[in-house]
Amino acid sequence: MPRPSQLILLRRFAETLLYAAAGGAAFGLAGLPAGWLSGAILLTAGAALAGRPIHVPNLFSRILFVVLGISLGAAVTPDTVLRIATWPVSMFALALAMSCSTLAIALYLQRVHGWDIMSALFAAAPGALSQALALAADANADLRSVAIVQTVRVLVLAVGLPLIIAACGMAGAPPEPVPLPSLRESAGELAVLTLLSTLAALIAYRLRMPGGLIVGSMVMSGLLHGAGYVQINLPSGIVTASFVGLGALIGSRFAGTDLARMRALAGAAFGALAVGTTVAALFAFAAAWLLSLSFADVLIAYAPGGLEAMTILAFALHLDPAFVGAHHLWRFFYVSVMMPVAVAYATRRRMTSGEQ
Repeated sequence: MPRPSQLILLRRFAETLLYAAAGGAAFGLAGLPAGWLSGAILLTAGAALAGRPIHVPNLFSRILFVVLGISLGAAVTPDTVLRIATWPVSMFALALAMSCSTLAIALYLQRVHGWDIMSALFAAAPGALSQALALAADANADLRSVAIVQTVRVLVLAVGLPLIIAACGMAGAPPEPVPLPSLRESAGELAVLTLLSTLAALIAYRLRMPGGLIVGSMVMSGLLHGAGYVQINLPSGIVTASFVGLGALIGSRFAGTDLARMRALAGAAFGALAVGTTVAALFAFAAAWLLSLSFADVLIAYAPGGLEAMTILAFALHLDPAFVGAHHLWRFFYVSVMMPVAVAYATRRRMTSGEQ
């Protein structure tokens, strides 16, 4: 029998899902781009900021990432494989974009808002909240300010990018419906897809791969679909529910946020977002033009948001989630390697400044 504390957490989780489902349904049924995801994010975040007890269990998050990965991998086609040859060049351009964006945001926060160099650097790290907070704690940076600036960036991009892309007519066309065997006829195929993708997700997670659960399941699902071994995907209702679940997870990041602190940091958060997004968009335009790639694909791939949110956006907008996911995984690795180097440089600079 569940303990009272567990029952409280279950009630909070149920309330969180209710907010996410209501927001997702409102946006999704209204026909807004990526509405099930963005609506869930907005209403959950709003409830969290209003002081409601928002809670998303870790077990739910892990299952959710596996389900999302399987769905994303189903979008892989032979044409996706042919385009892989252009990815290394665009990934190199992404590394340049990240370096310039981080520098520009850090300088903006220092010069305009008077932040110290360490806090500015961690807040500027593109799409790397977990690494930034871990390193920021060791460097005695302002953790709350870093977390708010990073979280606002992810939320605004997840909600705003679909609207901008759709308004500019850059969203992809829904795929032509292909006659597939019924769920009953393809139950064995679905079981194989789910089992192998889950196994790959667990292996990637155990190996501590960044985003291991979603990346592992996406890679396995992509291999199975790209090679033609399976054609079935998860039922559309499960895919939609996973969008709502991800929206609840992203929105829950605002749980416990001090509204007064949030208002005080609004200028820094939105200013940093504007600087970083502008730099990313300029590099995305150049890369798309030089490599003859879809600007919408490159824009979402270069946007300084989270791996899960940006990859799901590409899927929901009928773009190329494999391209976007690969670039955000590269972003994670690049930031993981370069952030300690930047921190060491900033530490030496701070010590030198303190001596003068």
